[in-house]
Amino acid sequence: MAAGTTSSPLRFACTCGQVTGHLSDKAVKTGTRVVCFCKDCRAAAIHLGQPDPAPEPVDVLQTSPEGVSFDTGQDLVGMFRFSPDGLMRWYATCCNTPMFNTVRKPQIPFVSVLSNIVDDPDRLGKVRATGFVPQPDGSTKHKNAGAMVWGIATRALASRLSGSWKSTPFFDVETGQPVVTPTVLTKDQRAAATP
Repeated sequence: MAAGTTSSPLRFACTCGQVTGHLSDKAVKTGTRVVCFCKDCRAAAIHLGQPDPAPEPVDVLQTSPEGVSFDTGQDLVGMFRFSPDGLMRWYATCCNTPMFNTVRKPQIPFVSVLSNIVDDPDRLGKVRATGFVPQPDGSTKHKNAGAMVWGIATRALASRLSGSWKSTPFFDVETGQPVVTPTVLTKDQRAAATP
């Protein structure tokens, strides 16, 4: 592609194709690709009846919510949390495809997009950081966490200053509430999903 030209939006879809949409070119270019080994990302897939991703990490693009647009099936998107204050995990209710993660307030403009739902994951760029890397002693550590934190902070600041954080498909910014009622998993449900 010639210098200075704009790429087309990057399409995404759930497994069955009823929920579709796209990421803006800016969302892709300013995003940070991260892979995560945390137990919650793994448990989220298991809870939704998806294959256990282990031993591979979950691959996501962290970007700004205003860069996410739904084309079809937004009414088929649900959301659950492992705890009342936990990360919001958005999925397609039609086929239980995990799709996005957000924090609980729209004023913190953050979304992670699971890379396996986009048409061309190569466009997300190279992995810049790795979270919760298992260690031999059972602990975990992060690799290049600074790149991840810097990306989150700079995107959030830009969204807040421009006011674009209000263009989120995940929240009603007037009330601060998510556009769907969250389901909070019970202790038994969480235990069943945790390997």
